[in-house]
Amino acid sequence: MKDFIYNEMMVHVPLCTHKEPNNVLIISSEAAPLVEEIQKHNDDISCEVISADVNALREIENNRFDVIISELANDAAVLAHLNRVLKDEGVLVTPIASLDNVDENSNLMSILGKYAKIIMPYNLGNCSMALLASKEYHPTADIILQRADMLDDLSYYNSDIHPAAFAMGNYIRKEYLGSIKN
Repeated sequence: MKDFIYNEMMVHVPLCTHKEPNNVLIISSEAAPLVEEIQKHNDDISCEVISADVNALREIENNRFDVIISELANDAAVLAHLNRVLKDEGVLVTPIASLDNVDENSNLMSILGKYAKIIMPYNLGNCSMALLASKEYHPTADIILQRADMLDDLSYYNSDIHPAAFAMGNYIRKEYLGSIKN
């Protein structure tokens, strides 16, 4: 599948949801394509990259980032650290294997629910999924259309794809009733 789809959706969905994404943290062992996507924003966004290692996360000061794009394995301790470094209006995105893993995903959403007002799965467009957890902004109600429409050199993401990525069938809504917070 096209890697550019994953990179565009992991970056532009949170950056076009947050009102002022000035500080971004990428936690990945292969961050270069994600950084390239961040650089397509004309805004003055600072980006820090750490490896997908929880020890590096422990060194970061509290309330530092507006957006976190994390490819770390998600457990309660990791999510507590992510919440600690995420600002009060922050947005976190993290990939998940599949919506078929209802118990695992519901547990993850339950932990994130302790920190975020909004927790929604979204389709990355390449047969994989991610979770968006936001302390303030709703990914479909608060999309910054001007920012989304002004991005150049994109192959997949646009302001129509953004809200469509959050559309879920009724069977998913029923499976995740009480876990998804929107």
